[in-house]
Amino acid sequence: MSRSLGLAGEDRVIVVGGGIAGLATALSLAPAPVTLVSRAGLGTEAATCWAQGGIAAALGPDDDPGLHADDTVAAGAGLTAASIARRVASDAAACIDALIGWGVRFDRDPSGNLALGLEAAHSRRRIVHAGGDASGAAILTALARSASAAPSIEVMEGVAIVDLALDDDGAVAGVIGARGGRRFLLPARAVVLATGGVGGLYASTTNPLGAVGSGLALSARAGAVLRDLEFVQFHPTALALGQDPMPLATEAIRGEGAVLIDGRGERFMADMPGGELAARDVVARAIWAQIEAGQSVFLDARAAIGARFPERFPTVTARCRAAGLDPATEPIPVRPAAHFHMGGVRVDANGRTSVPGLWACGEVAATGLHGANRLASNSLLEAVAWARYVAADIQGQASRQGARLASAPETNGRFTGARPPAGPGSYTRIRRLMDNAVGVIRNEAALRNALVQLDDLAARDEAMWPSASLALVGLLIAAAALLRTESRGAHFRSDYPRPAPGWQRHTDLTLDDARALAASLRTAPAELGSA
Repeated sequence: MSRSLGLAGEDRVIVVGGGIAGLATALSLAPAPVTLVSRAGLGTEAATCWAQGGIAAALGPDDDPGLHADDTVAAGAGLTAASIARRVASDAAACIDALIGWGVRFDRDPSGNLALGLEAAHSRRRIVHAGGDASGAAILTALARSASAAPSIEVMEGVAIVDLALDDDGAVAGVIGARGGRRFLLPARAVVLATGGVGGLYASTTNPLGAVGSGLALSARAGAVLRDLEFVQFHPTALALGQDPMPLATEAIRGEGAVLIDGRGERFMADMPGGELAARDVVARAIWAQIEAGQSVFLDARAAIGARFPERFPTVTARCRAAGLDPATEPIPVRPAAHFHMGGVRVDANGRTSVPGLWACGEVAATGLHGANRLASNSLLEAVAWARYVAADIQGQASRQGARLASAPETNGRFTGARPPAGPGSYTRIRRLMDNAVGVIRNEAALRNALVQLDDLAARDEAMWPSASLALVGLLIAAAALLRTESRGAHFRSDYPRPAPGWQRHTDLTLDDARALAASLRTAPAELGSA
């Protein structure tokens, strides 16, 4: 559980996370005092920096927010909240304007209008880029510069948040930070988690290795309700170049006509609805099936893009050339890799969690936008939109200054680094376990085995290091995947390969729920049912 501290709170907001969600939240809160806490330097461990796609916004003359919302709902496989999709799609233009105001320079066409690209499952060209396929880095650089210059924002780098502090009423009233082996309290009137995703828990991932769900662990230990953790999106075309983490080949390459071929040079998705631009879960499973059958898979851009590849996709070109491959003249080896988490801490339309005083924004939050399968380039949009919603909600709250925290802090823990340790060899073991049992294709036997192993690791690691979270987050994801006895969106069960009407609902659970499920598997077969 989260430790509760015996000091008065302060009239400030703490934002945890230095990616687009954290930076946009801090900037949107101005001129309110904000302490922005980042485990590393701003943006250095943020998945935003690696985002190649861009931001979806219905800006073209043939487009409108309603179409964007419809595409979002369709991708969400029955779990996207239509009202949320309409709200975000309608606010997308304002989000782009906010980013421009914070210094982002988006790509433009010869007429000076924002250049619009096409990505999978979008019915119109509506993807706004910055720096070609380096959108995330360009956006993050601009926001970090604006945040560093903002007089209302104090930036604390190199600080890990290892716990949340609760007041006498059970509300979050601050955080416990750690730096250089020392723990300390940062009281606050509100805490916003913007800590990113969980891709680093998988052996095959496009995410920074520090993306291990720390915000999920913090909120779970505080008693928060988590939602839809089973829905992990696997990017179908990570570059299989022997790197960890894996660079990705942006969706836009397929949007420009590149095709997927097997080791024989045959295009294996030609007859599938949508082909290479089908929803990501469909493409990922098709590629995974080829790999399971012993085939290598390649993204072939030679005919569609050819000599234009280096100019159009400089980041992918650089990655390929570093591995001795020319994407303009050679097929690119690819495979699915953990990329984005649709689930997260359950929040409402204003970003509030089930724990008073705690908000969540960005990939760590389950907002209702993505449902069971995120539509490409909606993630950066979601981060900026909810940053604005969270900021407006917090600014409308009365100050909680003077709130009494419940007890004294624990300051003698063995935490000594920026990343919570997971025991000798545990990190590699957890990553392999997540890949094999909670990956692209799942089944009950593998999930049950993984759940028990992760519960054992979580209990051991938390006994040694109270802030350890890796196995705990894996436990939560595996529990949700075991409970959902159907296939929907990014969650595919080989033993339940079709959607079940009774499961067109969310999976809400707490840490206590996950631990109880693991305990039940040790004593008797779980009675999970089909709905």
